[in-house]
Amino acid sequence: MSIGSKNLGPAELDKIEDSVLVEELKKAKEELFNLRFQSATGQLESHGRLRAVKRDIARIYTIIRERELGIRAIPVVEVKTAAAKTKKTEAAEAPAKEA
Repeated sequence: MSIGSKNLGPAELDKIEDSVLVEELKKAKEELFNLRFQSATGQLESHGRLRAVKRDIARIYTIIRERELGIRAIPVVEVKTAAAKTKKTEAAEAPAKEA
C-alpha cells in the first residue's frame, strides 16, 4: 500500500477485534484533528499525511460496517488460560481412570 499507514491495511484490519478497531479509529480521528490544526496554523510539514489519515479512517469504517452486514468475518480470538487447559485435561483423564 503506497498511501496510508503501513500497519492499517485491509489484511491487517481483518485480524483485529472490533473493540481494538474502535480504539484505532479514535486515535486516527485525534491525529486528523491535530494535523488539521497544524495545517491551519502553518506548522504542517507533510500535507500527504492528512490524506493518509483520512484513508485510514475510511478503511476502518468500512471494515466495521462490513462486519455489521456480515460481509466480512469477525476474527475468532482463542483465549488459552491455565485453568481451561487443566479442565480439558481432567475431563479427558476422568474416563480413562474409570476404565
